[in-house]
Amino acid sequence: MQPINYQLAAYSDLFMLIAAIVYAAAFIAFALDMASSSKTIRALESELAEQQERTDAARSSEARHKQLVGAAGGAASTPTPGHGPGTTTSPAAGNTGGGLVDEDMDYTGATRRPAANVAVALMVIAAALHAFAVIARALAARQVPWGNMYEFCTTGALLVAAVYLLFLIRKDIRFLGTFASGLVVIMMAAATMGFPTPIAYLQPPLQSPWIVIHVSIAVLASALFTLTFATSILQLIQHRREAKAPAGATGGLAFMRLVPSALSLENWSYRLNAVGFMMWTFTVIAGAIWAEASWGRYWGWDTKEVWSFIIWVVYAGYLHARATRGWTGERAAWLSIIGYACVVFNFTIVNIYFPGLHSYAGLPS
Repeated sequence: MQPINYQLAAYSDLFMLIAAIVYAAAFIAFALDMASSSKTIRALESELAEQQERTDAARSSEARHKQLVGAAGGAASTPTPGHGPGTTTSPAAGNTGGGLVDEDMDYTGATRRPAANVAVALMVIAAALHAFAVIARALAARQVPWGNMYEFCTTGALLVAAVYLLFLIRKDIRFLGTFASGLVVIMMAAATMGFPTPIAYLQPPLQSPWIVIHVSIAVLASALFTLTFATSILQLIQHRREAKAPAGATGGLAFMRLVPSALSLENWSYRLNAVGFMMWTFTVIAGAIWAEASWGRYWGWDTKEVWSFIIWVVYAGYLHARATRGWTGERAAWLSIIGYACVVFNFTIVNIYFPGLHSYAGLPS
């Protein structure tokens, strides 16, 4: 076994700290974008009004042209209902999220959001620094970088940031930036301050190829559950805002007008939870196979095993209830939040306070 490269491990710790600071700066920039949402909304509404005026003028001109042509031909042309002069059909008509973003999470205006753009750039820089830190720690000990709570948490935070940025390429989900970057900052703070663990070789039971298969999928599933947790929180806020809309209420957070409707958030959360659930199912199965190889039994009702199964049951119940029992809206969001609470409990409380065969937290006793 080759010796640990402590100099490279020190660089890993340094870059991990720098990445955490840059993530914090990204969170502040996203928060500033949220705070300036009223200005952004006014700019978008101004753009929409100008677009609507141009559309109405074009339709009015077209209608007059048809009438003149019809009169010249001896018959008046009848305008198509809903397309005559004075008709005001919004490009985002029917969107209960505020008329500024449609169900596909596409904004109806092209107003620049400099604070959000800076935040995204900072997230990219932080993720690059973070990736170097994780890879450096792996190379320093020539092993996978998720052998204890510190490594699991830092790798999970990296995947949360990476998944968010990858989705950002396809959809404008900057509205989720404050929550995503905030959760990453919390995870990095928990790792560096709550679970600091010096680099070391893996414990003998973990020196198995199954750690690559079992734990890597568990980390990715946890990252997806983290994003759906943030989405479910936004869904609850948006749902209550929309419930007040028919009564003419205009209060609440102005920022939520830049967020898609509760239904759109719920559909996106449902799809991500479905993918995360499949990964968690594979995690439980792979863990059982690894347990048989290590301890001679597939299942032993160890505390970690029990809570992994509880997580599986909660998300299975969420998917089943929403797909077949009509549990939509707030009930679906709360089930998703409860599932993530079980994930956090399994990672923190179970690892720290419930000794068992899975006691590999790496924390000093």
